Amino acid sequence: MSTVALEQKNLKVAIYAFAGALAMLGLGYAAVPLYDLFCRVTGFGGTTQQATEADADIAARLAQSAGAREISIRFDATTAADMPWTFKPAQVTDKVQIGQRDLAFYTAKNNSNVPITGTATFNVEPEQTGAYFNKIQCFCFTEQTLQPGEEIRMPVLYYVDPAILQDENAKDVEQITLSYTFHKAAQGAAVQGEKAAQKPES
Repeated sequence: MSTVALEQKNLKVAIYAFAGALAMLGLGYAAVPLYDLFCRVTGFGGTTQQATEADADIAARLAQSAGAREISIRFDATTAADMPWTFKPAQVTDKVQIGQRDLAFYTAKNNSNVPITGTATFNVEPEQTGAYFNKIQCFCFTEQTLQPGEEIRMPVLYYVDPAILQDENAKDVEQITLSYTFHKAAQGAAVQGEKAAQKPES
């Protein structure tokens, strides 16, 4: 094989290797959002679902026609180690009829002397119920900024989809645990929240 042909072959191999590396890099960046999307669509790993009022109306009618039973909901709250908030459910457990909307509250208090922006992650247990636990309104959909010493009540409007009664792996579950963990928001968002709080009134 001539030197020119060998160089061309080596160049092709190098181009393929470089393209493969770029593709792997792209997949690496896409993996997290794709996995998050997969969890939200399927309820995998206890990821809850987001629903609309119209979805809730349909579920309520289905539950009423089916005479759906009650299920216990347990509310859990924790904070990350670096999060100086007190965060807890207003009520630890509640009984709700499957398919019916219910409103729960959590309270959060900023125990520090500076404004802090937090964001909540969430999941449900047992994992197989994640696809049926639907939230219509939730504080976890947006970042929350609390001023020093500020305490707020935060609502969660939710329902359990009556389709859970058709799932062999989930229909006999008697209690679902809804868990939230508050973390400090990304540094950029936190800094913006602090600047807004420090801005003098006009």
